[in-house]
Amino acid sequence: MATLERFSPDALRKTVITFRDAMKAHAAGINRLNVYPVPDGDTGTNMARTLDAVVAELDAAEHGLEPTCDAISHGSLMGARGNSGVILSQILRGVASTLKGATEGTALKVAEALKAASAAAYLSVLKPIEGTILTVVRESADAAHTAAQDGESLVGVLRAARLAGKSALDRTPEMLPVLKDAGVVDAGGAGFMLLLDAALNVVDGVPIPEPEEFEGPTAEQLDAVSHRRQEVNAKTGVDVSELQYEVMYFMDLDDAQIQPFKEGWGEIGDSIVVVGGDGLWNCHVHTNDVGAAIEVALDLGGRPKQIRVTDLFAEMAEVGEAAHAHLDAARAGGGLPPVTCAIVAVSSGEGLSELFGQLGVQGVVSGGQTLNPSTAELLSAVEAVNAQQVIVLPNNKNIIPVAEQLNDLSSKTIIVVPTKTMPEGLASLVVYDPEADATTNAKAMNQASVSVVTGEVTQAVRATKSDVGPIDKGDWIAIARGEGIVAVAGTLDGATVALLEHLVEPQCEIVTIVEGLDATAGHTDVVQAWLDEHRPKVQVEVHRGGQPLYPYLFGVE
Repeated sequence: MATLERFSPDALRKTVITFRDAMKAHAAGINRLNVYPVPDGDTGTNMARTLDAVVAELDAAEHGLEPTCDAISHGSLMGARGNSGVILSQILRGVASTLKGATEGTALKVAEALKAASAAAYLSVLKPIEGTILTVVRESADAAHTAAQDGESLVGVLRAARLAGKSALDRTPEMLPVLKDAGVVDAGGAGFMLLLDAALNVVDGVPIPEPEEFEGPTAEQLDAVSHRRQEVNAKTGVDVSELQYEVMYFMDLDDAQIQPFKEGWGEIGDSIVVVGGDGLWNCHVHTNDVGAAIEVALDLGGRPKQIRVTDLFAEMAEVGEAAHAHLDAARAGGGLPPVTCAIVAVSSGEGLSELFGQLGVQGVVSGGQTLNPSTAELLSAVEAVNAQQVIVLPNNKNIIPVAEQLNDLSSKTIIVVPTKTMPEGLASLVVYDPEADATTNAKAMNQASVSVVTGEVTQAVRATKSDVGPIDKGDWIAIARGEGIVAVAGTLDGATVALLEHLVEPQCEIVTIVEGLDATAGHTDVVQAWLDEHRPKVQVEVHRGGQPLYPYLFGVE
């Protein structure tokens, strides 16, 4: 291919699409660059999902400079996911806004676009930290600008940017000791480098680098990270790793109020990124006080919307595909007779969705552990059911704060029964009466849900420590509701039996087993055999749930 001398609107469009494709290919490796065992091991995934939203916006936009730049700006703002995705959105918006005002995409203009991207990224963060994606972008932009001033061609400017960016990325462990202790470079910076790779591919045909296999920090390195974090905690009095919730929302707020908003968030959390403008902002924070994170906006006259809350402590696996809502056509409002009170339930598997339908649920929203639906997705399901009174079963503690926003967004009466697991949701439905009002149903369903003891088995994605001993990558871990990790084993059967020993007391009457995608008949036979031998009087119910990541969910009554 011929080397481009100008960065045309079509080249910009192709660069973003190539960037998205490269990010998807590299996402798993970038995720494994994360320093901590949990949470937030999803930098690559969040950047890829952000770019998916940008490409979707481009697909719907007309060709040409202005519509292309507008699509990039709007798609990145509205589709940003996680801390890394929000910063990336500001980088893309800085590039797009600069190129939009250019008559030609010259080498100098592209360099100016990178400088604008760097400035926008720094402004988006309340407390910029060197040794992160911010440093990589800044040094890339500075090198590009110097090359352009020296008369370099477009490809020369991009090569200079990439060379400087790679040098900065390699030096991030020297700037952030916690990265050095973990033996990794900054994950966000590694993701940004793929943007420069994509631009060079489009402009000069340079192949995109093949994905690297990163194993992530070893147990020894994680110990060093923990020690380093303790040193920092002693100096600052704040342990960022103990901030439990990631809160994200869009916000309508006058631009003049953004600095007070950031400062308000600075008092309650960290990892603060706020991007946008002209009254619409995409906001991200890690905090222990979800309510305060929303109240800061309200106190300044802002209006939060599409609130997403993730319990970072509960994320024991990499983030899967984007959460999405769906209503089974047979259960949609128009396909069922009206009821006094309808149920909307979050479900993490097709088998569970079917089971919920058999128990009278009218609206099913796909989601669960690591697949948290948004407020908008839950609201869509609430509005679709054929009732003016609706009970929502979140079936995951991450989703409860999001569901509790629904009442302010709908004319329907909505009550959230705060179920934290799928088995709790199933137990609550046993007492559901579609002709009773929502208040009566909620009282009975609450009582039924809290009477169930629940647990789950999953596989560790990295080495860490726990109250029951060290955990190696690939170990199976048993988790009990309200207690955390209660057992670790080298096999699925070992962890499952250990969890049953912990959950199923001799006086228990019913054990509900929900099989996930990775459960097999052989594994279930082991469960049945243990119950037959050690709890012969208990009644056992087995359901094929089809949930990912968690081969077995248990409910014990």
